[in-house]
Amino acid sequence: MKRFRRLRQNEIIRDLVKETRLSVKDFIYPIFVIDGENIKAPVDSMPNVYQYSIDRLDEILEQVKASNISGVMVFGIPKVEDKDEYGSQAYAQNGITQRAVRYIKTNYPEILCITDVCLCEYTSHGHCGVVKDGEILNDETLPLLCDMAVSLAKAGADMIAPSDMMDGRIMAIRNALDNAGFKNIPIMAYSAKFASAYYGPFRDAAHSSPCFGDRKSYQMDFSNPKEALNEIATDIEEGADIVMVKPALAYLDILKEASQNFNIPIAVYNVSGEYSMVKAASMQGWVDEKKIVTENLIAMKRAGANIIITYHALDMAKWMNE
Repeated sequence: MKRFRRLRQNEIIRDLVKETRLSVKDFIYPIFVIDGENIKAPVDSMPNVYQYSIDRLDEILEQVKASNISGVMVFGIPKVEDKDEYGSQAYAQNGITQRAVRYIKTNYPEILCITDVCLCEYTSHGHCGVVKDGEILNDETLPLLCDMAVSLAKAGADMIAPSDMMDGRIMAIRNALDNAGFKNIPIMAYSAKFASAYYGPFRDAAHSSPCFGDRKSYQMDFSNPKEALNEIATDIEEGADIVMVKPALAYLDILKEASQNFNIPIAVYNVSGEYSMVKAASMQGWVDEKKIVTENLIAMKRAGANIIITYHALDMAKWMNE
């Protein structure tokens, strides 16, 4: 008889032979920075997540610093009246995200600052690219994404993370960064980003819901795993330093395939809907939040994630340090 239980009989032995381990250094915490003053606005669909104005960023950045997680991913939210068809605040020298990055890197240089690159928060129509006659135009969007990436690098971003899902954007952004003197700025590509129902709470937080239609013409069909691997391979060929699978929990098969097929760091985004479902269930007393979150994040790590972007990061760091 093979007695597997010999190595399960107490916590010391179980920890000794543990195959998958989490570290606080695996985590990136997303933050929402909103234009204005003295704002700490709760996101109703995401318990314990807030929009912060720059003058109140210290409240969350001090927690990030104390947690010892690796860094933050910044999403900027301009004023409604500053949004336009071309998302010009996304690449404005004094845009909300550019100012937020300068503040973070001036006051918290030890925190890795990753910036999302997409137009949806900044456009009046809420889509991720230039729109003409109801069509989201790919090639016309690329120069704007390049301008945004370069402007954020100039502001001090440590890493650029394009999430728009336009074809050819990684090569275009890599060339733009290189030509602007930012050859050492890495790109984390949202490579396998699916058109998912799990993004709903994020769109509340980022004020980025599209005013018409949906994003299925540029985000991926969740039925297509082979296409996901093709997207990842193409982004690597175009110059991505890190690739991402998004969302996480319903796409662990994609994450596993990517980790087995590509010799490059892989990130996974534990998205807003996944976070909010756990929070809602735990607030009802239906699940043990700490145990559920730990199990979910271990599953992502087990499937091959090197980096986990998650709204649970600060809670998880606290639990791990207890």
